Amino acid sequence: MKLKTRLAVAVCKASGAALRKLGRGGTNLPGKLALRIDKNILGELSRGVKVTVVTGTNGKTTTSRMIEQAFADAGLKYFSNKSGANLLTGIIAVFAQHSTLSGKCPYTHALIECDEAAFRKTSEFLPVECLVVNNVFRDQLDRYGEITHTLNAIREGITHVPDATLCLNADCSLTASLAEKIPNKVLWFGVNVPIYENAAHELSDAPYCIHCKTEYQYDYITYGHLGGFHCPKCGYHRHEPDVAVTKILSAGADSSDIELSICGHMHEVHVNLPGGYNIYNAAAAAAVSHVVGIDEETAVSALGQFECGFGRAEQFTLGKAQARMMLVKNPAGFNQVINLIAHDKGTCKLAFLLNDRFADGTDISWIWDVDFEALAEQEARFTRILVSGVRADDMALRLKYAGFTTDRIEVIREYDALLEQVGADETPAFLMPTYTAMFDLRGEIAKHTDVKAFYE
Repeated sequence: MKLKTRLAVAVCKASGAALRKLGRGGTNLPGKLALRIDKNILGELSRGVKVTVVTGTNGKTTTSRMIEQAFADAGLKYFSNKSGANLLTGIIAVFAQHSTLSGKCPYTHALIECDEAAFRKTSEFLPVECLVVNNVFRDQLDRYGEITHTLNAIREGITHVPDATLCLNADCSLTASLAEKIPNKVLWFGVNVPIYENAAHELSDAPYCIHCKTEYQYDYITYGHLGGFHCPKCGYHRHEPDVAVTKILSAGADSSDIELSICGHMHEVHVNLPGGYNIYNAAAAAAVSHVVGIDEETAVSALGQFECGFGRAEQFTLGKAQARMMLVKNPAGFNQVINLIAHDKGTCKLAFLLNDRFADGTDISWIWDVDFEALAEQEARFTRILVSGVRADDMALRLKYAGFTTDRIEVIREYDALLEQVGADETPAFLMPTYTAMFDLRGEIAKHTDVKAFYE
């Protein structure tokens, strides 16, 4: 191993350890320091490792946790970037953390969640065995730009990993187009049936054919622009998935039960998280297990036992109440949370936390494309309607125009005061923060209850 690589690893490990002692996680700065010393450090550290990469707009973290449970249950010697640091520098840091001081990685497998825009660059260095693309939705327009920019970044990244097997969402017309004119083997996953009887009203991010611009026709829609699409003009259409959800047996507030066909073998599967989007994540995880060579029974069992990623339907006891935290970051994801709440029964509190920092996306106009009206129609179910975050006033205004009674919308700017109100009685609560609000809120929650640090 080159001397500069060894030096880069040592600096990365030392700075990471120092930052963790300060309680800051150390997920990106150590990688930045290492990259300054050795520009090819990721290529050096990942040499000989079988790498699985999960990318796409929604579901990266949860899908990764599902896959990780399967890896663990199968006895693979692996590591992952569980902290969610999914840019190049964060991925470098996690490889250095799991390498020896000489720069050798003692693990056979790595499971890497990768930001969809960052995949263009990280793919130049990683020996990817399996690549998952969950979906492509509109997200953080100030950072990603138009949706085609995100798609093209992933497409360029795929050109760097011609030997990787791709696990692609057959129901996403954008994601499915990635399979065209490439040498890679493709394993398709998807959902063959509608998920919801009555879904939130959503604007499609891909209403027109990616090839001829004709409006798609659908046999059914699961959510957003996902479903059984076909173009009536040029014939572009949904692929029949190899890993397919064939039936929704139940969809509750805490979990779902489905029938899942894995390359023709049928299984009844318990998914240990609620929501239609997690049904897709489960299908993606099963597809990866098949590619990596994990037996189907182990893969199916893992879907019922994995721990959710931080902020992704995490549950906390706050005062007298049980609270579930649901990260929201774009219209498609938020509408799925609304579907979950709208299909739940009984009373609950709602807390919306909107920030506009860089990691959230500084353009918050996307909240006007979220179907808050579906919740306003059920306002009588909600005992408290709480709003917080840097852009709390904007969120309160959006809820007003959605039809919520204005004097019921409570703006509480301090998180400690917000949590006190959430826990004031036994009524359960849904906490819906954007990305940086989630970190801030978890920090406040950690003062009152035992929670794992985000990097654990």
